[in-house]
Amino acid sequence: MISKELVERINTLANKKKEKGLTKEEQEEQTKLRKEYLKAVRQQVINQMGGPPPKDNSHKEDCGCNKNKKHS
Repeated sequence: MISKELVERINTLANKKKEKGLTKEEQEEQTKLRKEYLKAVRQQVINQMGGPPPKDNSHKEDCGCNKNKKHS
């Protein structure tokens, strides 16, 4: 879940980066927090859609091509 504190910290670091720049530790924290945020967003989308994304079944049965290759 995305907490209010997580979003506030991400925004604080983003604003500081624009104004003064970030230390190496702050850059690492920002990267970690962004990854955490994106992971939570992706999970929310998957949950709303009812599960993991469907498999790619783009191969056409009667095309006559090598079935191990995908169509372009």
